[in-house]
This record gives sequence, C-alpha cells and structure tokens, in this order.
Amino acid sequence: QVQLVESGGGLVQPGGSLRLSCAASGSFFSSRAMGWYRQAPGKQRELVASISRLGTPKYEEPAKGRFTISRDNARGTMYLQMNSLKPEDTAVYYCNTVTQDRAWGQGTQVTVSS
Repeated sequence: QVQLVESGGGLVQPGGSLRLSCAASGSFFSSRAMGWYRQAPGKQRELVASISRLGTPKYEEPAKGRFTISRDNARGTMYLQMNSLKPEDTAVYYCNTVTQDRAWGQGTQVTVSS
C-alpha cells in the first residue's frame, strides 16, 4: 500500500508561493513526527522542515522566515506553505517520518524560474 503521496508542486516565478500537501495512509501518521525533504539535481536529499506529533515546527536555515509546516492529524495530511520562493528552492519535494522509515513517494516537482 502506498503510504505517502505528495502534491501541489508546479512552476512559479521567483517571489511566488506554493502550498504542498502530503497525504498519509496506514494509521501511522498521527503518532509520528514528520518532515518535508527535497532533492535538487546533483545534490543530496535534505531536510527542509519537520513537525512534531502535536504540531511543533522546526525549520532548517534555508526555510526560516519563508516556509510554514503544518499538519492535520484528523485528515492524515501535512502541508508546506512556501512563500518568497527562490530559484535555489527548485527540487523534488518529499515527505516522510523524521526517521525516514517509510517508503519514499514519487515527490512533487517545484520549479522556481522566470
């Protein structure tokens, strides 16, 4: 069973915004801290932001002040609101537990370009 499905990516201009969604299934979601990860061509996958089981967010430096992570445990969904997007945000964005113990989904492509 596919457990994580990312959506909401697209092509935006620098300074634009996107809202990504991560739909989880399998009943594990509400009991796990979750994170958004991204991988750009030629680069390693990196953590962007994480959120505790009860909704306390943490951000890595590139996301601070621009991105907001949130979750809805009742719906089994996590979100990443991305504002003031930069070309260096271009990547495939993935969601997973912070321990990365679920299969990776296909991700959703975010492209920031003029």
